[in-house]
Amino acid sequence: MTEPIRCTWAGLADPMYLAYHDDEWGRPLKGDDEVFERVSLETFQSGLSWLTILRKRENFRAAFDRFSIPKVAAYTEQDVERLLGDAGIIRNRAKIEAVIGNARAAHDLPGGLSELVWRHADPDAPVPATMADVPAVTPGSKALAKELKKHGFRFVGPTTAYALMQAIGLVNDHIKDCLARSR
Repeated sequence: MTEPIRCTWAGLADPMYLAYHDDEWGRPLKGDDEVFERVSLETFQSGLSWLTILRKRENFRAAFDRFSIPKVAAYTEQDVERLLGDAGIIRNRAKIEAVIGNARAAHDLPGGLSELVWRHADPDAPVPATMADVPAVTPGSKALAKELKKHGFRFVGPTTAYALMQAIGLVNDHIKDCLARSR
């Protein structure tokens, strides 16, 4: 029996990574708090392995009030200090402060964060034959990063914006023969 084909980044060793690839990555995800969680996790991932973030995701959810935009937007310096002392998350002051600032920016968005992000969906993006065909940045991710920054978001450059687009299904970058492509 042949092994199913998956995008090579999913690896085969970690069940958490496989489940994320097979059941989550590239699937449409909407809702302001849900999208905010992904923006926040992408912020923390910057410079780190996504598997590191996945392994700490439940800790992040607990530490950041399940990424409730109104709750995180109301965080104070005491919350920053609390988060800096939380060994279950990535304790980087700049990233923690960016997530809080991003919650405040998201809270003030007319129409909400999900609506803003989904305006940049690219359902007609080419289907990659191999991972070499998957870009790191696209005109759409540049436009999304620019718009987020215009509204006060931080840690959202074009590469991070594209990773977000992939993660929440604005594009489907599962390779052509990947078992998760058509799910």
